[in-house]
Amino acid sequence: MLPTAVFLLCFLTYPLGLGVWLGFTDTKIGRPGVFIGLENYEWLWHDSVFWLAVFNTLFYTIIASILKFGLGLWLALLLNRNLPFKNFFRAVILLPWVVPTVLSAMAFWWIFDLQFSIISWVLQKWGVISQPINFLGDPWNARLSVMAANVWRGIPFVAISLLAGLQTIPQSLNEAAAIDGATRWQMFTKVTLPLLTPIIAVVMTFSVLFTFTDFQLIYVLTRGGPVNATHLMATLSFQRAIPGGQLGEGAAIAVAMIPFLLAAILFSFFGLQRRKWQQQND
Repeated sequence: MLPTAVFLLCFLTYPLGLGVWLGFTDTKIGRPGVFIGLENYEWLWHDSVFWLAVFNTLFYTIIASILKFGLGLWLALLLNRNLPFKNFFRAVILLPWVVPTVLSAMAFWWIFDLQFSIISWVLQKWGVISQPINFLGDPWNARLSVMAANVWRGIPFVAISLLAGLQTIPQSLNEAAAIDGATRWQMFTKVTLPLLTPIIAVVMTFSVLFTFTDFQLIYVLTRGGPVNATHLMATLSFQRAIPGGQLGEGAAIAVAMIPFLLAAILFSFFGLQRRKWQQQND
């Protein structure tokens, strides 16, 4: 256990403790700070940009996670059937997850470019629009665009994880339900979904954590713009701490993310506990 404990201490516990400490100081790049208590948090409480980043983060995380779960579950159910070339399709679906985030973001940057967007070009050719869509220059268009890129990247993780869970469910249970006259929907809601609950809890916890702390995709596509419309708490923390030089303020924003992350972890814990309780009653 000692090597693992040393690793966790050096790369998790120490950075976390240092971040919490910096949040209570006025440390700047090149200048050690002094303890100032809750001043950074009081400043953030009255900072409109910070609250905009909180709204963006929650909106981005909730909507993207719901879409990834819905589409991922649909793909998992589809790939769980006896389809031709299903192994090939499983490998293809994994590609968005395997490709480095920066490369994916650069590809989407071209797709959403004001002048060279393939989406705008196709819609113009079809006569749907008369001028290119400003995907990354309009606040709400930018929010939806980065969300679409995140969903595209995250669906494979959800789909493959849920597919692994579906393959552990005995086929005899569905056959027994079918013999009793259950419809496909009843088999899904009464047999498949309850047995898949522990996997869903874990997968969605990781999905929410990955989405909530997303940084590379936002930074490459918009850097938080336009007018802070796509700033998440992670990107705002980086902007205030590194380019802005306010390490204490950036650390305070990062620490403010912890309650939300703990809530996601508790979601997973109670999901697993609920399934354990069901098994005990069964």
